[in-house]
Amino acid sequence: MIKYTRNELNTILENHKLWFNDKTTGKRADLSNADLEDASLSDANLRFANLKNAYLKNANLKNANLYKADLSNAYLENASLSDANLYKADLSDADLENANLSDANLYKANLGDAYLKNANLSYANLEDANLSDANLQGANLKGANLKGANLSGVTLEGVDLSDAILSGAVFKENEYND
Repeated sequence: MIKYTRNELNTILENHKLWFNDKTTGKRADLSNADLEDASLSDANLRFANLKNAYLKNANLKNANLYKADLSNAYLENASLSDANLYKADLSDADLENANLSDANLYKANLGDAYLKNANLSYANLEDANLSDANLQGANLKGANLKGANLSGVTLEGVDLSDAILSGAVFKENEYND
């Protein structure tokens, strides 16, 4: 794990902003394998950023822009991602236990094999998202938009789906309460 100081992290974010606006300057944020426990990244622009295998326990990513970011295998236990833009983000194999993703935009996001036990996904947009083989045990999906989502093989024990939009969602080989 790579540990960054606040100044180093700010430099990475500034270079990422330059890179995003003009690919000839700056540098795409590579925070793969970074130790970002308790990091304050609310409102951060991390579009297309590499956060693969990042350790983001208790991180604040509220309202962050993570469009097409790679968060595969990331550890996001207790992270705050409410109102975050995760459109087409890769969260496959990520650990999001107890994470707050309320009102997050996860349209077409990849959450395959993700661990979302007790996660708050209330009113999140998961339209056309891939949640195949994810563990959603005890998750709150109240009012979530799951239209067209792939929920094949998902563990749904104790999940709150009240007021959720489920039209076109795919359910195959799921585990439910007995």
